[in-house]
Amino acid sequence: MSHKITSVKGPLPGPRSKEFFTRWARVEAQCTGYQAQVAWDHASGVVVTDADGNTFIDWTSGVLVTNVGHCHPDLVKAVQAAAGKLLNNYECLHESRVIAAEKLISVLPSFLEKCFFLTTGSETIEAALRIMKRKTGKFEVISFYGGFHGRTHAALSAGGLPGPKKGYGPTIPGSIRVPFPYCYRCPFRAEPSTCDMLCLDYLEDAVRANSTGSLAGLIVEPYQGAAGFIFPPQGWLTRLEQWLRGRGLLFTLDEVQSGFGRTGKFWAMEWEGLTPDLVCIAKGMGSGVPASAVAARGEVIGVLGAGEMSSTFGGNPLASAAVSAVVDIMRLEKLEENALRMGALMKSRLLEMQEKSPYVGEVRGMGLVMGVELVRDKKTKEPAPDLTRKLIDQAAELGLLMGSVGVFGNVIRVAPPLVISEDEANESLDIFEKALLRL
Repeated sequence: MSHKITSVKGPLPGPRSKEFFTRWARVEAQCTGYQAQVAWDHASGVVVTDADGNTFIDWTSGVLVTNVGHCHPDLVKAVQAAAGKLLNNYECLHESRVIAAEKLISVLPSFLEKCFFLTTGSETIEAALRIMKRKTGKFEVISFYGGFHGRTHAALSAGGLPGPKKGYGPTIPGSIRVPFPYCYRCPFRAEPSTCDMLCLDYLEDAVRANSTGSLAGLIVEPYQGAAGFIFPPQGWLTRLEQWLRGRGLLFTLDEVQSGFGRTGKFWAMEWEGLTPDLVCIAKGMGSGVPASAVAARGEVIGVLGAGEMSSTFGGNPLASAAVSAVVDIMRLEKLEENALRMGALMKSRLLEMQEKSPYVGEVRGMGLVMGVELVRDKKTKEPAPDLTRKLIDQAAELGLLMGSVGVFGNVIRVAPPLVISEDEANESLDIFEKALLRL
């Protein structure tokens, strides 16, 4: 019998965590999302220990960041060594940046020949949008309902969720948003088996009606993360790329969340053999250390001249060391393969729970990125965000940390670090099932 990993000694938050939450509320704006009342202290692999000594299995990966596991010893060692040598030198070259760029390019498809280091996911989106406009001399960009590309101004303008842009208008002119295939809640009330990807036909109509004739390109996520881990039908992205190529438009793929093994391949673009012109990379690339990059075809990013793009912290020695270490860990431990195996195990059990629970409307995803959409009634599909919050709290009391996403805030994120073992996966699923039965 396997050893039990989780241990929660009393009601949450514990006394130390409660103290921290009280102190925090006095000094920092309370504008982050809903989380279980747990003050993290330290973590290793998939196990988090809070300020009161309680231990939890993590289904968040710190919002899909710690792909190689929390505090992987090889990553920690590399970052510690870098910190003792050089912390920042802005645009002056250092060897660790060169090595990081070489390693990143080595794991990307061969048509992506160049990269440029930045710090956050939003920053890569801003960069990609600028490059598309700079390359084409045009200003319009197609994006999708439900898309989340960040909270900076151009990124939120391209996004299709209300939260990041509500109250912050006007958004940047030239953003043309069209429906993404959220088949569980199709805006056309169509059925996936018979619609023949109707949303692609609508894309043509939307562009015809809204474009001024200044189309630069399109940005899309391989799956929509913040909207609820929404995956398009097989072949949809391929047909989308064909549509773009037929019109000579640039193609940006936002792999900020999906890259570095999350879907069961190193890059989500590999599943359909996509060939984007630009790719946005972050989150798992630093696995806890802020690091991001935009990768591109040489002739596309080559449009930038000296001084046209920079980043205060992009490619700094600490981040560069982290990127190199993460690439090495991914290759050595073949974590994308583990994501595929463990993801299949977890999805199978979650689908069984869907059959039994009156509140699980849909389970979707691949690799170690899955969404469990909660509804009040399976026939009406009425979203149940209140049950989602209740489930997050009850799971934490039992030793499982989860977060929520979704257009309606009713989707549980199932996205543990890619190092999760079978025993850890099964224990976390047991906890989830027990919490689900308490709703």
